[in-house]
Amino acid sequence: MRTLPSLFVSHGAPTFALEAGQVGPLLRQLGQTLPRPRAIVMVSAHWQSQGVRVTGAARPETIHDFRGFDDALYELRYPAPGEPALARQIVEQLNGAGWPTRLDPHRGLDHGAWVPLLHLYADADVPVVQVSLPHDLDGPGAEALGLLLAPLADDNILIIGSGSLTHNLRDVFLGTQKFAYAKEFTDWIRAAVARGDRDALRDALIMAPQAQRAHPTPEHYWPLVVAAAAGQNGPGTLLDGGMTHRVLSMDAFVFGRLPPSELESI
Repeated sequence: MRTLPSLFVSHGAPTFALEAGQVGPLLRQLGQTLPRPRAIVMVSAHWQSQGVRVTGAARPETIHDFRGFDDALYELRYPAPGEPALARQIVEQLNGAGWPTRLDPHRGLDHGAWVPLLHLYADADVPVVQVSLPHDLDGPGAEALGLLLAPLADDNILIIGSGSLTHNLRDVFLGTQKFAYAKEFTDWIRAAVARGDRDALRDALIMAPQAQRAHPTPEHYWPLVVAAAAGQNGPGTLLDGGMTHRVLSMDAFVFGRLPPSELESI
């Protein structure tokens, strides 16, 4: 019987590691109330590859894949163990479904993976396996990838997609100007999640208002589609992350049922 939902988290800027903002405490509470997972499978926007790659290291390194930030960020480590046996299982499963997939024994965890995990599981004591996004992924492909990963939840594996609900970095650097498009797109996605409309989420970059402005490139949106497909059917639960840098929505979503007592504590 499935006990774990799937999650989508907006990881924001790398500074989210040190500045919890509105959503950090919500993720921490969620990590404390969910049944403890045996391992985490993380799909981050910051790892794209030819075909699919899966981290196979027993001790994946913390990758600081960003430049120009405070020195304190580069000193952070997230020393979660890997789970090589699970990684090999995923490789076999995806290859068997016709997805060219390889094990990467050297790849560590990028900031799209470890920054939100600092809030969800600060002790870094849950094994983490990261799965890449193929360069040529589209909406139906992201949904298919999530559906292929979904059975892992029956084995007490927590599936997380890490991206950004809106991701226009050009607008981040345009002074203090606020942009209505970010809220318009965010509200549309929230409504689709609330009614459990997985088709709308899959096709949002085609259908949703302001989609092209919210996501000039799609890689930070696909983890949401993966997570929605990997979760149970039905409405998702919003963790309201607010907006940072005027245009970056920090919302997170839980796809799957949570007991009322857990919902009330978040």
